[in-house]
Amino acid sequence: MFQATITRHKAIEELSSEGQPYALEFTQIRNQTQRVFVHAPATLHDLYAQSRSHKDFIIYADQRLSFDEVYLLASALARALVDDYGIQRGDRVAIAMRNYPEWTVAFLAATSIGAVCVSFNALWGAPDMSFALQDCTPRAIIVDAERLSKLCPPESHDLRCRVIRVRAGNHPTVVSDDWDTVLMAKAGSPMPTCEVAPDDDATIIYTSGTTGRPKGAVSTHRSIIHALLSWELDAQVRALMGVYEAPKLDHQDAMLLAVPLFHVSGSHVAMLASMRPQRKMVCMYKWDVELGLNLIEQERITVFTAAPAITQDLVRAAKTSARDLSSLQVMGGGGAHRAPEDVHGINQMMQSLTPHTGWGMTETNAIGAGIVGSDYLTYPASCGQCSAVLDMRVVDTSGVSLESGERGELQVRGTSMFNRYWNRPEADVNAFDGDWFRTGDAAIINTDGFVFIVDRIKDIVIRGGENIACNAVEAALVEHPLVIEACVYGMPDERLGEEVGATIFISAPIVEKELEDFLFARLAKFEVPRHIDQTHSPLQRGASGKILRRAIKADAITRFHKL
Repeated sequence: MFQATITRHKAIEELSSEGQPYALEFTQIRNQTQRVFVHAPATLHDLYAQSRSHKDFIIYADQRLSFDEVYLLASALARALVDDYGIQRGDRVAIAMRNYPEWTVAFLAATSIGAVCVSFNALWGAPDMSFALQDCTPRAIIVDAERLSKLCPPESHDLRCRVIRVRAGNHPTVVSDDWDTVLMAKAGSPMPTCEVAPDDDATIIYTSGTTGRPKGAVSTHRSIIHALLSWELDAQVRALMGVYEAPKLDHQDAMLLAVPLFHVSGSHVAMLASMRPQRKMVCMYKWDVELGLNLIEQERITVFTAAPAITQDLVRAAKTSARDLSSLQVMGGGGAHRAPEDVHGINQMMQSLTPHTGWGMTETNAIGAGIVGSDYLTYPASCGQCSAVLDMRVVDTSGVSLESGERGELQVRGTSMFNRYWNRPEADVNAFDGDWFRTGDAAIINTDGFVFIVDRIKDIVIRGGENIACNAVEAALVEHPLVIEACVYGMPDERLGEEVGATIFISAPIVEKELEDFLFARLAKFEVPRHIDQTHSPLQRGASGKILRRAIKADAITRFHKL
């Protein structure tokens, strides 16, 4: 184990001082004093232009695209968006598809011309798709075949945006343009010039919280770029401290992408964070452990970041696999709690492999806290120490800051934070305590600054990295004519961390398959409860009349384990 020779505070101070590549200075942003990287690209447009090269960027199935090829494709699409679709600065362009190379091209094109790129969850059903379309009112949406079939407008409204279809034929009721045709018409066009400013809106990413419908978190070019550079600075800090230093490679750094690009873990941690270090991104349509093993060997993958359920699939499969996995250097990732034994399992998988994890949210642009190597083995229940461009504190129920070691709500503020929720001023008011964002996570920060997430204050289930609002599932359940009351909670699951569980008070028994079909029409597949208890008795309530979620959950877990 490395022995730290310098404190984290001193390392950050040294590496971010004047004249250093990661020099930080203070500036005013939205009436708040924040730390900014002096040498950061001003906008995502600049980041992309500075990252052009002939090195591999995206590998998907039999496709292999360099950074320059992706940029040229994005330039053609950007020209089409401006000329043929009338997209202007501030207009929304939505993306709804799986992890195809076209996702990255569309993201680069939209954000390069000052449009706001809106990430739709590819696992949404038609109701959430319809809601998001009405909420963000995009001028254009880029969709694959499965998502195209979910765009059929309900009778209540018309589809008011242009549609570009990817890897799909014509749809009988949705008018759309073919991706290849659109790009071919603008092939060779230079990237359009646009007056994009650092604090212009760049993205809207929908996130499920405690409220029913998803909320669109709006982030700026500056906040996203500062998340990327903060990860880079953290890597330098750990090397200076002797905690972990990435080995020198005789081949291109490579990340296996097994998480969706519509989450910040995909779009930020994988895609955007690959650009400056020129790391290639090997994309999977969806997680398959055998294919993952093959790709690690074939593409000499060095970094694998995913939810614990996925990394544990790989740890187990590696024990009997004949594939050469020796290129792997770092493996782990956030999205859900990773048990301490899983941390040590990654470390023991092979000598060259180092475990890592972190804590972040859509609202923080994926950064927050991070931990790797010897620190993670020492504190396997921790998600790490606070990023250099953020501040963290733990407060009691009155909003008073607590001392180290005391449990309360984790709050965060800083340069990488999102700007606001789209069209949700009431949500903004509830989300912030002054300039501090209320995370909804209960945490402890120890005297060395390591953060431990110990519980959730918000009523959400985190299933394999997907946040699921309990009351959204409850609302769908009580729409059923035989359901009187519903209580939704997280059930422990060895692979996914949690599965959705529900206890429902019914007027008559409901056939399980019939209830599932009813819910599939109203919820995304991952939101539909896997464990449902039906009872003919009213649900437990406290003196105030509030349903006792914790007690109902504890009772359900006890009975489940007796089965």
